[in-house]
Amino acid sequence: MPSWKQVTGTCLGFFGLLVATAGIGLWAVQIPDVQKAAAVQKNVYYWSDDTQMVIAGGGDKNRQIVDIEEIPQSMQNAVVAAENATFWDDNGVDPMGIARAVVNMAMGGSTQSGSTITQQYVKNTYLSQEQTLKRKITELLISVKVGGIESKETILAGYLNTAYYGRGAYGIEAAARAYYNKSALDLDTSESAFLAATLNGPNLYDPAGGQGPGASAEENTERATNRWKFALRRMVEIDKLDQSERQEILAKGFPEPDKPRPATNKAGQIGYLTDLADNYIVANTSLSRTELDRGGYKIHTTFDKKKMAALTKAVEKVEKENIDEKKRPETDKYVQFGGASVEPKTGKIKAIYGGSDATVHFTNNADYTGVQVGSTFKPFVLSAAMEYGIRDPDLPPEQTPEQRTIVSPKSIYDGDNELKVKNYDGTIWHNEKDEEWHQRNDGDESKGDIDLRTAMQFSTNTPYIQLAMDVGLDKVRQTAEAAGIKKDNLPGWRSPSFALGTSAPSAIRLAGAYATFAASGKQAEPYSVESIESKDGEVWNHDEVAKVKQGIPADVADNVTDVLRTVVQEGTGTAAKPVDAQWPTAGKTGTTDGNKSAWFAGYTRQLSTAIGMFRVDDQAKKQKFLEMYGTGGQKSIHGASFPAEIWTEYMLSAMKDKSPQQFPEPSDLGTIVGEPTPTPPPSPTETEEEESPDPSPTTEAPPTSPEPDPTSTCRPLDWECRQNENGGNENGGEENGGSGDPGGGEPTTEQPDPGENEGNENGNPGAWFGSSK
Repeated sequence: MPSWKQVTGTCLGFFGLLVATAGIGLWAVQIPDVQKAAAVQKNVYYWSDDTQMVIAGGGDKNRQIVDIEEIPQSMQNAVVAAENATFWDDNGVDPMGIARAVVNMAMGGSTQSGSTITQQYVKNTYLSQEQTLKRKITELLISVKVGGIESKETILAGYLNTAYYGRGAYGIEAAARAYYNKSALDLDTSESAFLAATLNGPNLYDPAGGQGPGASAEENTERATNRWKFALRRMVEIDKLDQSERQEILAKGFPEPDKPRPATNKAGQIGYLTDLADNYIVANTSLSRTELDRGGYKIHTTFDKKKMAALTKAVEKVEKENIDEKKRPETDKYVQFGGASVEPKTGKIKAIYGGSDATVHFTNNADYTGVQVGSTFKPFVLSAAMEYGIRDPDLPPEQTPEQRTIVSPKSIYDGDNELKVKNYDGTIWHNEKDEEWHQRNDGDESKGDIDLRTAMQFSTNTPYIQLAMDVGLDKVRQTAEAAGIKKDNLPGWRSPSFALGTSAPSAIRLAGAYATFAASGKQAEPYSVESIESKDGEVWNHDEVAKVKQGIPADVADNVTDVLRTVVQEGTGTAAKPVDAQWPTAGKTGTTDGNKSAWFAGYTRQLSTAIGMFRVDDQAKKQKFLEMYGTGGQKSIHGASFPAEIWTEYMLSAMKDKSPQQFPEPSDLGTIVGEPTPTPPPSPTETEEEESPDPSPTTEAPPTSPEPDPTSTCRPLDWECRQNENGGNENGGEENGGSGDPGGGEPTTEQPDPGENEGNENGNPGAWFGSSK
């Protein structure tokens, strides 16, 4: 055993080594030049042909350095109170916080800050934003050195001038103008407390909303409000604010900032493009938002300049010819269009239409908007039925592939109006209120027994809602995800209405999912950035992460395409026939409940495009989707009208340099289920009775209805129930509703408003049906 002298000597030696190492580090480390390190640069964005699109990024953020005298005392106090209460007395570092962060990172845990205002200033001014042990140690050494050289006022001013507040604003002056359109010196205490809150992470504290899950406007506002209150409380606790003044501020309420104002060089579609690229970079690369906004990068995008121009021109042409706010203010005001074009097999986003102007309309209509897609969702139901099959009604709900029956597009389903929605086993489906529900077809048309191809052709609702129940709504959701629609965009999947398009994928996601069908089931994630370069060379390339998978079996995807070709050639999508005449085309229309949105999504072998149309006042505090009855002078808007016109106009231009490519010939797939039993001819006895002059009653029993075919798996509907429903429905179903496109059988739009959900009309999923009286 070592003696106490040896142990003591070892400990002292180790401590001395640490001190010596720290001393050497302090001696060796040099404080970098402030101006060079803190300079915010521009990013340069390029089109897919490598020509320059726009110069944007850090350099257009109006960053202005202001002296400490130009920063109100309230802002100084709020930041110190919320971020580093001991700032005026500490030596620039927090040893315990640094120790926790270093130990955690050394053990492989998540990166942590553990930083004082001085350390944050050093990181923002002299270092990169990377979270590594080396950078943390360098930060510590420079902070100690800076803390011993520079005054506290200089450090605080430097921090407030270099920190990122969100909305592209670096520094307190830019932040004051970005959020309140005023100079920093004019900020009051309440506004200062809020801006101090944004330093905790602007993506999650900007009330306008941020990017990614958990960063909605509502969630951000709640977080910002709580942090604002915290800053005010801490100011009181460190004697920088009177309690009475705090109470007065709280009584006035949260200082709601102005709405974001995009930079003027992002006018038109450019702002939507650069924001889309930026969001993709932050979500899919190691670059943080702060690093990206600091600038200095060359960003090569997938956007095709000619296709962008063609899509914008197509929207503007149709809008100019049909939408007139002055003539029809009640119906034509607030009309919005959104669209996206994706290349099959690669996932490259070639073009988008985000709205009228990114500096005026701040929401990108090509990205997630909460607009439901209606009957454009039906192909995923058909795809699920051809991949997984319908379930055996005599077996439990969970069934193996061997127990299921793969469905052919020739399969027969009941297309009558106001059909009762049933579970796969033939029992009546009930909602959570134990109500029976019926489904309407557009125009209350009854189509009788029709095959799935014809039902898709005329967008008849009842066959597809029942088909989804037979397959299983979980399998339909699984198919939509496999095609490329995000799980977050598929709410309410447990309700039968899910089959008719209550989900709300973006135009980009819908075009990408249809591109999966175009590519014979190969699914490629839509993406907008090819590569990123800095002054030191390439820092990221999409080829490193590109993934293409077989999302849907090829024979299934090719059969879906074949069915959707019928929609274009002879169904609700004939507006796209000019494209089909030159390039084989498949597509689907869609209109949603209450005529609040309309879609056309379609594709050739080389390009998939989705166009949506809806009405919403984007300047309203609480946005609400509005009906489109009478819009554009039409009785109602459906996917076959303006969306299909835009789609056709655009695709004729976008495809003009492409040679026609045929879709693969579909293979025979699945079993033809539900083939109706033919009615037998009259029996000789019946004929004789009709011709007999004998008025006496016959002793033979009257003919009976034909027995159901025991081999039939129609729907699988039981025959007796089908006969009863085909003859009319005594329940009436006057409150029925649906999701889809009028004209040729799209789902009905005459349905009471299911309720106001901000950004999404889903409401109660059951409200897409009518209850029996």
